Formats: sequence, structure tokens, C-alpha cells
Amino acid sequence: MTPGRLITLGMGPGDPDLITVKAARILGAVPVIAFFAKAGKQGHARAIASTYLRDGVAELRFDYPLTVEIPHTDPRYIDAMTACYDQAAEAIGARLAAGQDVALLCEGDPFFYGSSMYLFDRLRERFAMEVVPGVLGMTGCWAQAQAPMTHGDDVLSVVPGTMPEDQLMAALARTDAAVIMKLGRNLAKTRRVLTALGRADRAIYVERGTMADSRILPLAEIADGAAPYFSMILVPGRQGQR
Repeated sequence: MTPGRLITLGMGPGDPDLITVKAARILGAVPVIAFFAKAGKQGHARAIASTYLRDGVAELRFDYPLTVEIPHTDPRYIDAMTACYDQAAEAIGARLAAGQDVALLCEGDPFFYGSSMYLFDRLRERFAMEVVPGVLGMTGCWAQAQAPMTHGDDVLSVVPGTMPEDQLMAALARTDAAVIMKLGRNLAKTRRVLTALGRADRAIYVERGTMADSRILPLAEIADGAAPYFSMILVPGRQGQR
């Protein structure tokens, strides 16, 4: 029996119209889909896919054991997530070994902070792989915010807000434009850094970009507190003569 392929699909930033034609075609034909979701939730990637799935498609759902309950550096977090990815790889591998293609759904782009990378690493030596790129969350956000990000030879940095404050300061100080992801409980820290660097006045807060309930506001109009998972700060680059 010829083994199946693992097709990792980038599902885009949220708006179902922003997945690629190729991803839509595969969703309409593949016999099995797989996806991660927070326990008790439908799953963002699965919600995007619902428009395109054929009747009778088999589904492999994997619940994250943890999300933001403990720090990512905590050994308990690492152990729990490793076990989750191992179990998911085993379940998907069984379908592939039985000759079925499996489409693994990934928000945004599969190789950009995507959980799908961990399954790709576990299965790539055993099965054929295909990766379909997706529209990045940040590109969807800056398009909706109508915020041109880089001009001329501007340098763009993508920075996680989880960095220690001194490292975040250093990273943002040496770039012209920035996307700050993984805000969560780091919103106040990020604001302090941008204020110290004189960039807070042009920073844009985007929450659930391209989705039906998105919010786009100047950072100055957002109160400190925990930011939702699908949120980021855009800092456009130099805005001089051009």
C-alpha cells in the first residue's frame, strides 16, 4: 500500500476569503483533516475551513493540554506539549500509513510560529510532505489597518512580546518597523518600551485582524491589561520623504 501524504495547509489570518485557491481545492478533496484547538473551542483553523470541506471528511482533533496557564519555559509546559505533539503525530501517522492523505490545518502560515511545524518535524522522515503557504496574520492585520509598514530600505523585525524587557528594548531599538506578537500579559511592558523609544505615538493595536469582530486602534487608546491571543502591535517604519 502506498502511504498517504501529509499536506500542511496555511489557513490565513481569519477571513475565510483569504485562504489560497490551492488550499480551498485541497480542503474540498482530502479524505482526512487534522487540527489543534483549545479544549471546549471549535478551533480557529477549523472554523476557517468549514466553508470548503466536503461532506464526510474524517476529522482528527487534538486539544492543547495548556495554552497560557503556565509559562512556556516551565518544564511542565514543555513535557505536556511534547506529549501532545507525540500523540498527534502517532494518530496522523496511522492514517498516512493506511494510505490516506491528511490535511493538517494551520492558522496563518505553517512555518511561521505554527504548531504544525512540530508534526512536520516528527513525520517528515517517514512520509511524503506538501506544505501550502498561507497569508500571514500580520499581513492581514496591516492590510486591514491600512498601515504601510516598510519604506525604501527599512528593516522590519517580528518580535515576541514575551521577551524580557531589556531584550525587547534592544530588539526594537535596532529596527525601523516592527510587528510585536504574543502580547498576552505583556501589553504594559511593550507600551513602556515603545514609549521609551519614542515609537508609541505611531504604534497600532490590532485585535482579531480580518475577523468579523476585529478591533484596530492607536495603541494610546488601549488600556493596559491582558491582550487576547489574536492581537498584535504594528509599528510602521520611517515615514520620511519618498
